[in-house]
Amino acid sequence: MAQTTPEADWVSRIADEVIAEAERRAEGKRAAGSGEAQDAAPLVVCASGLSPSGPIHLGNLREVMTPHLVADEVRRRGYPVRHLISWDDYDRFRKVPAGVAGVDDSWTEHIGKPLTSVPPPAGSPYGSWAEHFRAGMEDALAQLGVVYDGISQTERYTGGAYREQILHAVRHRGEIDAVLAQYRTKAAPGPNKRKQQGKPKDAETEAAELAAAEGSGAAGEEDSSGSAGYFPYKPYCTVCGTDFTSVTSYDDETTALRYDCAGCGHAETVELASFDNGKLVWKVDWPMRWALEGVVFEPSGVDHSSPGSSFQVGGEIVGIFGGEQPIGPMYAFVGISGMAKMSSSRGGVPTPGDALEIMEAPLLRWLYARRRPNQSFKVAFDQEIQRTYDEWDALGRKIDEGKAQPADLASRTRAASTAEGALPVTPRPLPYRTLASVVDITGGQEEQTLRILSELDPEAPVRSLDEVRPRLDRAHRWIATQVPADQRTRVLEEPDAALLGSLDAEQRESLRLLLEGLDEHWSLDGLTQLVYGVPKVRAGLAPDAKPTPELKVAQRGFFALLYQLLVGRDTGPRLPTLLLAVGADRVRELLGG
Repeated sequence: MAQTTPEADWVSRIADEVIAEAERRAEGKRAAGSGEAQDAAPLVVCASGLSPSGPIHLGNLREVMTPHLVADEVRRRGYPVRHLISWDDYDRFRKVPAGVAGVDDSWTEHIGKPLTSVPPPAGSPYGSWAEHFRAGMEDALAQLGVVYDGISQTERYTGGAYREQILHAVRHRGEIDAVLAQYRTKAAPGPNKRKQQGKPKDAETEAAELAAAEGSGAAGEEDSSGSAGYFPYKPYCTVCGTDFTSVTSYDDETTALRYDCAGCGHAETVELASFDNGKLVWKVDWPMRWALEGVVFEPSGVDHSSPGSSFQVGGEIVGIFGGEQPIGPMYAFVGISGMAKMSSSRGGVPTPGDALEIMEAPLLRWLYARRRPNQSFKVAFDQEIQRTYDEWDALGRKIDEGKAQPADLASRTRAASTAEGALPVTPRPLPYRTLASVVDITGGQEEQTLRILSELDPEAPVRSLDEVRPRLDRAHRWIATQVPADQRTRVLEEPDAALLGSLDAEQRESLRLLLEGLDEHWSLDGLTQLVYGVPKVRAGLAPDAKPTPELKVAQRGFFALLYQLLVGRDTGPRLPTLLLAVGADRVRELLGG
């Protein structure tokens, strides 16, 4: 096993722990005479869980990327590994998320049904609500190079895969109840309240109840308790399809289970040994799966990691199923520039698919790889995305020069490749901000875009837009979808005669120096030197002089003048890029040359 070093990144350190834990478990099985091969490397099982209850957002992606990165490191070391993603599509439909296209209040009639029994948003090509939201995430994971085994909980439960585990949980419901009782901080609801449990409520009431449940730990969990006492299994009604049910009696010998449905009034008796129309409640379902699947590593969000929450309670319940709690570090929330904490119960939150429209897959992977799981971070959809790309490119240059720190080198390697190979990259990664400025000015018109890009570096011109794809396409999409129309660049059609006529002698001389130097400096680097150098020359300084506070003021004034004459505003894209985009002849026209 590879040893941890002080320079190792967080992925390596967790992989060390996970492999050691897998080997310990395998040794225990061998000692118990399970027939485990003496020399065989243990299978390392990492797990994630996603509920397709609405848009699966960038916060949910951390639930996948954390175990993916660890599993990928384990795979790089030659160990057999599985990354399981449980699609919790047999969860109940809790409420109608706001802001989802093709969805209105009529979807409230499906509250309480499994997500796979809820119709998709209007116009969707998919067969159910769960399938609709799962499909977008699956496509994003493919682009991100995530290798996994997907598990549909609907298929598992309705196919009878968990029958033995369900019956085991019911037989040991007293022990499970005793564990949960340690964390109960409020009295159990009375019969009348139980009768109403799970019925559709208005949004304000449900939000208040969810907040109260979160504050009371295990006591807030929905179960099927009724006159039969605590019950860890909740049937879906065979008539209305909802889980507005409570168990009224159960016979341990025959497994005869009787339930009442508060949704439609139906009541019936079924044999749990052959009934596949319900599921274990969450705080029992999760540790049951840990035991059954032999999960060694599964992180969880802070909402699952607080005292009395599902991860802590599950750690005590998993032993009832003969299993062990996985290594499970808490991961922090992921935010979006300018947005609060994301919740998949709300519509309109950015998804991994949305992010991949404006950034390349390696960059998105890097955001998750470079931060420890307990560190929060933001994904930029605003102007900050340009700075993020600058940092990514700068790290690449450091690596090429042999100056990168080991942890930084590791994070970039994990972002750009997996154990299966390298992810697609842009052959010639020009600065994202440059590409964004160019497509902003040209509107994405390819002939104009290629002309400008070919002039950035005359000694090594871009000869085909394929050289700068897919980064160019991501920048184009960012301009089109994230930059408001009133903030996009529109070059003036005609010279601003009034402004040109009002210039003082100093301004006129500055423009003259700029226009005289255009031909000699017609490249990105050359124009950068020129526009910064003109105020230096006017101040009697050398073109390469270090700026003083007074010089910076003069430069800002000169830049504002150029922007006003070119685009009618005080700011805009970087001036060297703007000048290249406008073209020398038109620059001369607009600047009065």
